[in-house]
Amino acid sequence: MSTTLMSNYARLPVTFVRGEGAWLWDTQGARYLDALSGIAVCGLGHAHQAITAVICEQANQLLHTSNLYGIAHQQALADALVRITGMESAFFGNSGAEANEAALKLARLYGHHQGYKRPTVIVTEGSFHGRTLATLSATGNPSIQAGFEPLVEGFIRVPYNDVNAIAEIAKQHTEIVAVLVEPIIGEGGILIPAADYLANLRALCDQNNWLLMLDEIQTGMGRTGQWCAYQHTDIMPDVLTLAKGLGNGVPIGACLARGKAAQVFQAGNHGSTFGGNPLVCRVARAVIETIEQEKMLQRVQQLEQRFYEGFSKALDGIAGVQALRVKGLMIGIELDRPCKPLVSQALEKQLLINVTAERVIRLLPPFILSDSQADEIMATVCHLIHSFVNG
Repeated sequence: MSTTLMSNYARLPVTFVRGEGAWLWDTQGARYLDALSGIAVCGLGHAHQAITAVICEQANQLLHTSNLYGIAHQQALADALVRITGMESAFFGNSGAEANEAALKLARLYGHHQGYKRPTVIVTEGSFHGRTLATLSATGNPSIQAGFEPLVEGFIRVPYNDVNAIAEIAKQHTEIVAVLVEPIIGEGGILIPAADYLANLRALCDQNNWLLMLDEIQTGMGRTGQWCAYQHTDIMPDVLTLAKGLGNGVPIGACLARGKAAQVFQAGNHGSTFGGNPLVCRVARAVIETIEQEKMLQRVQQLEQRFYEGFSKALDGIAGVQALRVKGLMIGIELDRPCKPLVSQALEKQLLINVTAERVIRLLPPFILSDSQADEIMATVCHLIHSFVNG
C-alpha cells in the first residue's frame, strides 16, 4: 500500500481504469454497474461521446488564460445557465465548496451593505455544504467538524424542514442576512421536505429582506427531473449554487444570483485563478446541450417512477426497512440499523452504492441508465437488504 498519499479516504479495495455509460471496469477486467455516478457527478455516464469530443477539441485549442481576460466559453456557459435557471448572473469556481464559499461571501457583503457588523446566515441540521472552513462551519454534521475548531462564526443552525423555527430565530436576531438550505438533503440521507417548505422559506425571506440561497450542488443539473429542485415549485432563489453534475466529471462550480443579490459582487470582491477556464466551461455547456438534445430530464422522471414502484413492491413487508425516499434519481432507503457493510457487500456483487447518515442506502445512478440496468440495481439492492436484515 502506497504511503505517499495522505490518509484522507477509507478507500474500497478496487481501482477503476475504464468506463462506458453506466459500467466501470477495474484493473482486473471485472465489470461493475455504477449506481452512484461518482457521487451524483457523472449524470451522462462515463465516456459520453459528446463530452469526450469537446474535451479533446478544446484541449487542442486553449486550456487556460486566467480571469484577467475575457473568456468566450465562460460567457456562453453563463448565458446557458441563466436561460435554464431563470437567474441573472454567474460566478465560476472549481467545486461545490467554492460555489458555496462564494454564496456565503456574497451574503456577508450584502449584510455589510445594510450596515450590519456581524451578518448571520441561517443553516440547517443534517446539511452538507463543503469541507472548507466556512462551508464546514455551515454544515450541520458535528462529526465532520470535530477537530477543526474554532469554526467560522456567523451561522445559526435550525432543524431542517421547520420554517417555524426560523421564524422564531428572526424574533431574536437582528443581523440575519440569508438562509442557506438544500432543497433535498443529500449527504444527510436523501431527506425530502414538505411540499410547501421552499415556498414558506421564500415568503419568510421576503418578509425580512433576507437572501434565499439554495445549495443545489447535488440536486441540480437534472438530478431530480428538473434542471434544479426548486423548479418543482413556483419559487425562485436569490442565490443558487451548482457543481457535481455540471461538468460530468470535469471540476467546476457555479454561484448564480438574481435581483438584489446579482449586483452585490463588484470587481475585486471575489475571484478564482482557475475558475471558469475555457475547458471546463465548454464541457459544462456540452453537458447542458446533451441533456436537452437527449431529453434526459424526461428520462430521469421515467426512471424515478420505475425505481419508486419497483422498490416499493420489492421492499414491502421487509422487516428493518423504515423508509423509501425517491426524487428523480436521488434514492434513499433507510434501515433501522447502521448498514455500512452493505457497501462492501454490493461491491462483491459488482454494484457501486453508498451508505450515508449511517443507515441510509443512497443511490445516485446516471441519467443514461437503461430499464434493464435499473432493474438489476433494484434486484441486487433488495437481495442485499433482505440478507442483511434477516442475518
